[in-house]
Amino acid sequence: MDESEKRLKQEDCNEDTLGAGILTLTNKRIAFDKTRGRIADFTKRVDETILDVPLNEITKVWKEGLFIKKACIRAKTKDGEQDYKFGVFSTGSWQKDIQKAINDYKPQ
Repeated sequence: MDESEKRLKQEDCNEDTLGAGILTLTNKRIAFDKTRGRIADFTKRVDETILDVPLNEITKVWKEGLFIKKACIRAKTKDGEQDYKFGVFSTGSWQKDIQKAINDYKPQ
């Protein structure tokens, strides 16, 4: 993160296709860092950032699910648009915070 970037929200979660990791929302982007953990010694480490989307490239934000709820985004990629579905604790809160960050985003 650069010095003008501020972390707004962060949570351990699971993405449907990417697996377990840490979802981070900043005032400039949304990122997903893949994690690995070991049950034997209760350690967890961050492997790599596998999703890094500037807020101006997110085209849709929604939540879905009846029993297993997900906070979802649709992002522009080099191959078109891609949907990502994150199993976070409070889907409504994530949806509102992502949408607010997008509305407040001012590219530099």
